Amino acid sequence: MSNQVQTIPLIKLTLAFIPVLIVIFIQYRWSREHRNAIYGISRMLVQLLLIGYILTFIFDTRNGWIVLGVLAVMVLAASWIGLRTVKHKQLHLYPKALLAMLVGGTTTLILVTQGVLNLTPWYLPNYFIPLAGMIFANGMNSVSLAADRLTAEIGRNVDFERARNIAFRASLIPITNSLFAVGLVSIPGMMTGQILSGVSPLIAARYQIMVMCMVFGAAGISSGCFLVLIKPDFTIKLT
Repeated sequence: MSNQVQTIPLIKLTLAFIPVLIVIFIQYRWSREHRNAIYGISRMLVQLLLIGYILTFIFDTRNGWIVLGVLAVMVLAASWIGLRTVKHKQLHLYPKALLAMLVGGTTTLILVTQGVLNLTPWYLPNYFIPLAGMIFANGMNSVSLAADRLTAEIGRNVDFERARNIAFRASLIPITNSLFAVGLVSIPGMMTGQILSGVSPLIAARYQIMVMCMVFGAAGISSGCFLVLIKPDFTIKLT
């Protein structure tokens, strides 16, 4: 098995956009909501191209302060994006979402990078930053789902304790489904990438086990902390 990842020529990369164009066409014909998809695809292109250059710079410099700066941007942005489902209280709830993400995400990140992997130096960028990205992205999604479901339940005059339990359960549905499907329905991205780069599937499986535990823990702790912190804001019906 080759240890070198195949380089994708740009002309061939355009073929990956064929299914995207089909979906956008269906959206245009059925719901007229194609603009949001076009905007999302455009943002994805710009953001991934930029992050490619940025990560190349960070990996070459290997500066701990720069890595911490990237980490700060990640958690600040994730906390804000996670609250977009409650826009009318987004600014008010932001500090609590940020604290929840810091508790759930940072604790998990330290445990994985310093305990499981024992990185040397501790900020080794090519491990630290991708793992932080996975952790905070899953924490963000979990907080977002929890906030959205809690708002909906409170809006139906469900008492907070029951609404909190429902919201917490809903926030973990995506990652729980992934736990059931991994290795059976899907081979996740990190494991696939390692296998394509020539790593033994057995070693890749260990890394993926670490990742699944990591994202499940970060998602659950983040949403759980968030639901506890926002109790005073949701004990009365939102207006």
